[in-house]
Amino acid sequence: MAKIAAQGQVGNGMEAAALLHDVAKPEWYRALSWHDRADGVVWRADEVELVTAVPVHRGALPSDVSLPDAWWAALNASLDAVAGQCTTRIATPDTEVINRTLIEREVDQAFPGQVDCTITDLWVPAHADLNWSNLTGPEFWILEDHGMAPRGLDAANLWVSSLTVPKLAPRVYRERRADLETRPGKLMALFCCAKILNDSWATGTLREETTRATDKLLADRTVVDHAGARPAAR
Repeated sequence: MAKIAAQGQVGNGMEAAALLHDVAKPEWYRALSWHDRADGVVWRADEVELVTAVPVHRGALPSDVSLPDAWWAALNASLDAVAGQCTTRIATPDTEVINRTLIEREVDQAFPGQVDCTITDLWVPAHADLNWSNLTGPEFWILEDHGMAPRGLDAANLWVSSLTVPKLAPRVYRERRADLETRPGKLMALFCCAKILNDSWATGTLREETTRATDKLLADRTVVDHAGARPAAR
């Protein structure tokens, strides 16, 4: 209840997503919710269309992920369609409302004083938790929520979550280049990398590949500086 009040929106992402069009997502039918006063929480159950396709992968990705061209075409069509919708919802990646404070907190923890997180571009609707467990294959479906976020958040999430698979990350980047090569897209990639580097569980190949990706991003002055100006001293 406290989180619902703080975020100003109820946990009805699947129901709200029923208004989205031209997106490969399960149909929403109905929901039941109830307030557990003893624990101060709201429980909710949603009935949606049965999807028999399985997530592309849960947990660590294998090195042999292979998806047909039709799958990538469906991904692009759905992500482009989501970005073209209208919504008053705000994205909540990892259940936190995304805003400049959140972005600065994560980025500054990983790269203290190095990045100006100013975003002047208009935000767009996004899935906001786009990873391989929320995408099915080989039949394409996109699962879960949506809300307003900086452009490129979805592409960045998927790209960063693919860094440990040599052939997969470049394919994600190529397919979503239009988002990832904007300044907000680059900043979202840095934000997603920072969240990984800020977690102690990120070790081995994951940390190595994420660090390599951040080194390239930090070398790009269009990411580090806003409008070509160096960040103000703190």
